[in-house]
Amino acid sequence: MKTLKLTIAILIFSTVSAFAQKYEYTQLTTIESVIPGGLGRSRMITTKPNGELDEVKMENFFSIVGINFGNVRGNDKMIADKITKLSDENWELVSVTPGVYATESNGIFITRYLLKRLKK
Repeated sequence: MKTLKLTIAILIFSTVSAFAQKYEYTQLTTIESVIPGGLGRSRMITTKPNGELDEVKMENFFSIVGINFGNVRGNDKMIADKITKLSDENWELVSVTPGVYATESNGIFITRYLLKRLKK
């Protein structure tokens, strides 16, 4: 009987603790330019929990002769490496929100990655 009461107490404590956990959030935003001639600007911006921003230059999708698949691959690798680094720091990917803005001759791809981890 004591074991059963102890088990129930542990389950209740675990459940209450799970709901009481506090998280901190960080956001990774990629803005990839789709402007002919390589004239656009592409960036990866990390907004840390304290509001500090970290901005890294990315390559544009287009060069003078058209779409540059080397740049696309490089950007993909940079994004995957950043998410892997954040995961190694105990950040968990919560959501990914893509967006596109385009006119007749140019545009941007914007993707926001929201991550969370338990507060220390």
